[in-house]
Amino acid sequence: MTTLFALIDCNNFYVSCEHVFQPTLWGKPVVVLSNNDGCVIARSEEAKALGIPMGLPAFQLADRLQEQPIDVFSSNYALYGDMSARVMTTLAQWTPDVEVYSIDEAFLHLSALPSEALMTYGQTMRTTIQQWTGIPVSIGIGPTKTLAKLANRLAKRSPEARGVVTLTSPTEVEATLAQTPIEDIWGIGPGYTRRLKAKDIRTALQLRNVHGQWIRQQLGVVGLRIVWELRGIACLPLELCPPPKQSLMVSRFFGRPITALTEMREAVATYMTRAAEKLRRA
Repeated sequence: MTTLFALIDCNNFYVSCEHVFQPTLWGKPVVVLSNNDGCVIARSEEAKALGIPMGLPAFQLADRLQEQPIDVFSSNYALYGDMSARVMTTLAQWTPDVEVYSIDEAFLHLSALPSEALMTYGQTMRTTIQQWTGIPVSIGIGPTKTLAKLANRLAKRSPEARGVVTLTSPTEVEATLAQTPIEDIWGIGPGYTRRLKAKDIRTALQLRNVHGQWIRQQLGVVGLRIVWELRGIACLPLELCPPPKQSLMVSRFFGRPITALTEMREAVATYMTRAAEKLRRA
């Protein structure tokens, strides 16, 4: 039986986690700062509308706070890790084949369904995840992981999609690839982008249609796999058993100087407990 890939991506994940425990934040501009409150690493849609970019240093954000009401949070990775685990556990309701790609993304294998049923299926998944965890997600479905990634990108950007996009018909795939710049293709970094644009290859459709031998010579096996994936031939299987980690670390900068030994002991004990939990799961 043929299968499809689905990419589930949590929307503005760190901000969404804060929303779960403070519902009054919905509809307001919210940002989350990195370790030691260095820079912006997550933004609500309202914060994006205000023009706050990712990576904005916190001291520059302080100037904007004088002009606009923005809720600012220090990162809480213990909370985000727990919420991520809840989302990933919920995904197992649909299939045991789940690849946790990052803290807020996962690939799934889905049994092939009629094209007219995929949208309803995706919306059911999306609604259930939000009801059970409080986290909104976008879902992209396609015959390969790369096409599912492109579908997810459209699901996030198109209000008409209501959070779910499927790329299963040749017509849909063709139209999407024609509108996708090569730098937005999963796996195409700045180096590949410069090399391809130098050959006047600027869209995903143009890249898909390039002869495989030329791609192999210019971009190697990795580039060739991307091209085959754009052609609808799955070359990237789910990684259900990630390789064991060679190291483990639990750390965070303190938001202020710590001078009391008791407080330092409590912090060290907390991080040691979290490290032991990670080690047991590894």
